[in-house]
Amino acid sequence: MGEISGYMTHEHRECDELFAKAEAAVDAGNWAAADTEFTAYDNLTRLHLRREEEVLFPAFETRTGMTTGPTAMMRMEHNQIRAFLVSMTEALADRDSEMFLGEAETLMILTQQHNMKEEQILYPMTDRTLDTDAPSVVDQMRDVE
Repeated sequence: MGEISGYMTHEHRECDELFAKAEAAVDAGNWAAADTEFTAYDNLTRLHLRREEEVLFPAFETRTGMTTGPTAMMRMEHNQIRAFLVSMTEALADRDSEMFLGEAETLMILTQQHNMKEEQILYPMTDRTLDTDAPSVVDQMRDVE
């Protein structure tokens, strides 16, 4: 596994863990834990998406000249993910476990499919394409706040 793939895949797993904790807390009716875990998930997910959109995708697009291919599709899916984050935040604020868990189920499917495309196709492509620049790209992604 290349440096970009390793870094970003690890971040996917961190998001998955936080998501599972938030979902379990809502399911148990533990709203304080749900607020904490979902906020952490929301923040890390949004940071991860920014790292891709602000650093990784532009580096890949500059190197390859491809702006309408896989990165365009990933940006579209990022917007779908953000829409779910908003609706789940609202459901959490309303203490609507049915709405939250319904949205969570759909988001989980979307995220699993999205992550699989990134981990099996896009990240390996970026590792190969960016090659010796990969460590610098990872450092730049770490600097995104």
